[in-house]
Amino acid sequence: QVQLVESGGGSVQVGGSLRLSCAASGRTFSRIHMGWFRQAPGKEREPVSAISWNGDNIWYAAFVKGRFTISRDNAKNTVYLQMNRLALEDTAVYYCAATRDGSDFDIRPSQYDSWGRGTQVTVSS
Repeated sequence: QVQLVESGGGSVQVGGSLRLSCAASGRTFSRIHMGWFRQAPGKEREPVSAISWNGDNIWYAAFVKGRFTISRDNAKNTVYLQMNRLALEDTAVYYCAATRDGSDFDIRPSQYDSWGRGTQVTVSS
């Protein structure tokens, strides 16, 4: 239903910053929650952060609190993830995802129906 394209990934040194973007197109609606997930090689995909359709509800995984900031610009149909003080453990493919329109705010992957193809984030020493 909604097409999502991530961008902004790349290679950065420990302690550096990256800003990921997720552009939505296609069948978009005003009450869609957005989330960021990541998957490292050999590991399961895990939630990183989520933001409700109006920005009033935000969730962060414990391992990124104080370092990452999620935001959205509904006028541009774009969601961002500002990542600061990156660590080696942050290396992963980062995916954005969207819920169906009108759903309750939830971080469970099952509540996200649309997924981007991911953008690689590599943190090195």
